[in-house]
Amino acid sequence: MTTPDPSSATHPFRPEETARDAAPQFVLPLVARIEKAAPPARTDALETAARAVLVMLSDDRSLGDGEWARAMRDWQDARIRKVVRRARGAEWRRAEALPGITVTGKSAEVRVFPPVPLDGWPKELARLQVSGTELDDPEPPVAADPSAPVLWLSPDVEMSAGKAMAQAGHGAQLAWWELGDEDRAAWRESGFPLAVRTAEPARWRALTVSGLPVVRDAGFTEIAPGSCTVVADHPALRRG
Repeated sequence: MTTPDPSSATHPFRPEETARDAAPQFVLPLVARIEKAAPPARTDALETAARAVLVMLSDDRSLGDGEWARAMRDWQDARIRKVVRRARGAEWRRAEALPGITVTGKSAEVRVFPPVPLDGWPKELARLQVSGTELDDPEPPVAADPSAPVLWLSPDVEMSAGKAMAQAGHGAQLAWWELGDEDRAAWRESGFPLAVRTAEPARWRALTVSGLPVVRDAGFTEIAPGSCTVVADHPALRRG
């Protein structure tokens, strides 16, 4: 599979329109299990969603002649859209019956599915709620390990949990694209450890000019086009 160049003018996370926007549009569906009596912690849900994206990108079925490879190529040839929906009870069981991968965190479960056409969601997923997903952290997250990958969220942009999960997934994907084969293999073999944290304002300003991958949202939902939402800080990508 050809990996798009994250530094190119046609990068799928760019805010401006290009010829790619005339291509058929696809979306990567993610479904978070949010049971009313026991919702996951917000940070764990964000981290689990990011890992789910990495698991899908690196799965053998997504590569080469794998059964999901064509859908993955079609998705990556247009804008890289991700939509997070929520499910519980029977809804979750119906989602689990569809082809995909379930990734678990400490309290979170996220199922990621092969990309689907923007207007062609399976009925089991199309009926799920997409807006208004709100989660909290019972305790403040501990400081991130500086020797491990960290997806830094902007302190200036407010997002619902579902939107933040999608943005964390974008950040993980940017890091994956920029890593070399050896670093990708090492990250995959270790189970994709990562943290998602909100940066302090001064740190955020430094991160956005550090040369690390930056997610600039296309502005389809919640936030303004071109907003910087995530910086992907993988140790192998740090400059200097």
